[in-house]
Amino acid sequence: MPWKIISAMDQKIQLIADWQSKNLSLTDLSQKYGISRPTVYKLIERYEQRGIEGLKEQSRAPKTCPHKTPEKVINLVIQEKLKNRKRGPRKIRAQLKRQYSNLELPAVSTIAYWLKKEGLVEKRKKRLRVPPYTQPFCECKAPNDVWSIDYKGQFYMKNGHVCYPLTISDNLSRFLLGCKALEGPRYAPTKEVLIETFRKYGLPDAIRSDNGTPFVGKGVGGLSRLSIWFIQLGIIPERIEKGCPQENGRHECMHRTLKSDALDQIARNFKEQQERFDIFRLDYNNERPHESLNDQTPNEFYKKSNRPYVEHPHSPEYGYEYTVRHVKHSGEIKFKGRMFYVTGLLAKQPVGLKETADGLWQLQYSFYVLGSVDLRKNKIIRN
Repeated sequence: MPWKIISAMDQKIQLIADWQSKNLSLTDLSQKYGISRPTVYKLIERYEQRGIEGLKEQSRAPKTCPHKTPEKVINLVIQEKLKNRKRGPRKIRAQLKRQYSNLELPAVSTIAYWLKKEGLVEKRKKRLRVPPYTQPFCECKAPNDVWSIDYKGQFYMKNGHVCYPLTISDNLSRFLLGCKALEGPRYAPTKEVLIETFRKYGLPDAIRSDNGTPFVGKGVGGLSRLSIWFIQLGIIPERIEKGCPQENGRHECMHRTLKSDALDQIARNFKEQQERFDIFRLDYNNERPHESLNDQTPNEFYKKSNRPYVEHPHSPEYGYEYTVRHVKHSGEIKFKGRMFYVTGLLAKQPVGLKETADGLWQLQYSFYVLGSVDLRKNKIIRN
């Protein structure tokens, strides 16, 4: 036969039976059952007050909890979550802190607990993360040091037309300068949006983009009509490496938020889609706190540039150490009795050449280095 297993409750009942028999003293009972005398007293007292029910395990939870989250705060958390279900506990806490500065708010982890308990948390697919590449951001120390520009992936609207969202943001403050619904990534409408943005916010020191149209061309220096215009305005055109969107990581992060908040439901036409983009931009800049900004909003960090937009920029000028040549209609320049093809986009424009080594001349358009003219190999080495 197997050994009989005696539960703690059975032992308590047996202890009471031994006590009622009056054959054992309280000291004998404590020794027999391996418990302290105060515990024997407590069990007898419970039995006398409540009978067998008093011997059952009691809740060890404290009767009062001074750190318990007030019902009022829980309701505020839930209400804020329901306003925008895309926001997590950190941003909800930051938003409530701005609205109720005198209210004592629980920790982010506590807010996360209540959101999960109320069924307001959506499970996200695990996404493989790329280690951050910090080099492109090392000189981004103030608003308007670097802007980012890109076309978010195109999509079909309900009317069958394709929408290409053009987005422009400030890298330091994350301020979304523009979000326009366009028909395609073409030069003219892109420039039109940029002119509107420059007139409103001034000029940045640099604009970073990927290698797509219309930002980058196939010619020397990656020049396109748009990047040439940037150079004429005194803006450095920056290009990320192909296949390395993490080099424009802050802008890509904004794109994920844009997709989640403004593209979860496709609009019927351009007008309706632009209205959604305008609402998203207003919320993103003024309401959505950012962890990287100490849970403040982009609007609290961004300041307009002190460099005004120039409608008609001057032609580039070069120092005495440069040899100046004007690009022909064919896109070529004549230098040292030889013809070198630069790009037809710079027709009639002056380029500067500065000798850097024997037979090697640095080729520039304004401040922007395009490459080097190698007289020994009779060709232009691209940057």
